[in-house]
Amino acid sequence: MNFNEEFSLLLRACYPLIYLPTNEEERAEKAIAKLVEDIATATEKLGKRNIYIWDFVNGYQENPNYVGFGKRNPLQALEFITKMPKNAGGIFILRDFQRFLEDIAVSRELRNLARILKSQPKNIIIIAPKVQIPEELTEVITVLEFALPTVAEIKTEIERLISATGQSLSEQLLDELVRAAQGLSLERIRRVLTRAIATNGKLEPDDVELILEEKRSSIRQTQILDYYPATEQISDIGGLDNLKSWLLRRGGAFSAQARAYGLPNPRGLLLVGIQGTGKSLTAKAIAHHWHLPLLRLDVGRLFAGLVGESESRTRQTIELAEALAPCILWIDEIDKGFAGIDGKGDSGTTSRVFGTFMTWLAEKKTPVFVVATANNIRALPPEMLRKGRFDEIFFVGLPNQSEREAIFKVHLAKLRPHNLGNYDAKRLAYETPEFSGAEIEQTIIEAMHIGFSQHRDFTTDDILEAASQIVPLAKTAQEQIEFLQNWVAAGKARLASKNNNLSDRIQSQLN
Repeated sequence: MNFNEEFSLLLRACYPLIYLPTNEEERAEKAIAKLVEDIATATEKLGKRNIYIWDFVNGYQENPNYVGFGKRNPLQALEFITKMPKNAGGIFILRDFQRFLEDIAVSRELRNLARILKSQPKNIIIIAPKVQIPEELTEVITVLEFALPTVAEIKTEIERLISATGQSLSEQLLDELVRAAQGLSLERIRRVLTRAIATNGKLEPDDVELILEEKRSSIRQTQILDYYPATEQISDIGGLDNLKSWLLRRGGAFSAQARAYGLPNPRGLLLVGIQGTGKSLTAKAIAHHWHLPLLRLDVGRLFAGLVGESESRTRQTIELAEALAPCILWIDEIDKGFAGIDGKGDSGTTSRVFGTFMTWLAEKKTPVFVVATANNIRALPPEMLRKGRFDEIFFVGLPNQSEREAIFKVHLAKLRPHNLGNYDAKRLAYETPEFSGAEIEQTIIEAMHIGFSQHRDFTTDDILEAASQIVPLAKTAQEQIEFLQNWVAAGKARLASKNNNLSDRIQSQLN
């Protein structure tokens, strides 16, 4: 159900205390006012309900008989509700009231009101930027999500703004502006478009980038998600042919044609392997190839000190990702973020956040493609590996010789595109067994330092000299790699590479 349907249902079901976590106070109040009016018109049983708005600075507003009542006194604001006639309908909107819920008198009065209002045509609505409810009130307060503006709302707002300029937008530009504005509040959309109109006197195609910059700024302010510019391409990935084929087949899976064909939205994939094998690079390349925005989530940022804040941040992250859909949500090193899932030492916060996230992964309908990477499979709980969370789990192992050759060519082509023929990529691949992609890149950088210090270009021999000084992770983390290979050989994941030494091992076990 959407907000309108859920709010209407809660009013009809006489829910006394409703909590709306949103930064869009003005939009929420307008939506409530319209819904209350529509419900009163459509359902005579509920009758007309007046709306009373209170805040700490100004007290009650709107009604001239009560202007200023309860100013700087949250307990008096609640007592006002108890003094209203029993049969008088009312919606009481309390702004930023979460700051007073810890007060024992306010908490007690709310619990008293929760009992009284069940039989009266009254509802208390708390509008606050985030969920902050003390434990003793969790049973009487119902949290109702107020999502960011829909595509239709954004389109209506843009059309309203441009109507004042007399400008006529093409359908293509209007669609681009709407798509760029997804994930922003209406207030931010108004600000950035008003700025664009004030600058040029009208909206232009270049203003799409202005909106995107506002979006990047908005996402940075959450301090949870990062908006990544995806410039890497599929061709930048050396090897991983199975994984690349899988991704290329799903290139058009978010299109309207795919929906008409009956295809569901792709859910995502889990990339498992040791560090430096190209898992993060793959996430960036997917976003670029599919032309979708890339959001990076650091799971550690979800956890906060205040009770309930971690869960609130998780819901905020999910809401923002869904508002930006279709998009790529990249969760790097998810195994570290959800370590200690047994909840020891954190009152079960990690378990609750993990549970919320897993439920969303399994039930999400919006086109948010989740790319999660993990190095330590032992740290992942079994629930994450269950079918239905991700479309597929891929093992990204150490590159074989032909893949190492491809990786050398990718890096050298970027650094010396006109002199690529001067380097023997085949020999380099042969001389660097068990090197990961990251180690190959570091080897080339070290070779460049050698050449630069001697005032000449670096050579194949310089790269080989640099390689001889590097101890690959395959040797220092041998136990971890063997565990991963045994796990994959047991059929727990698909191989990202076609030609891999592990393929022969798996085939021999199957035989």
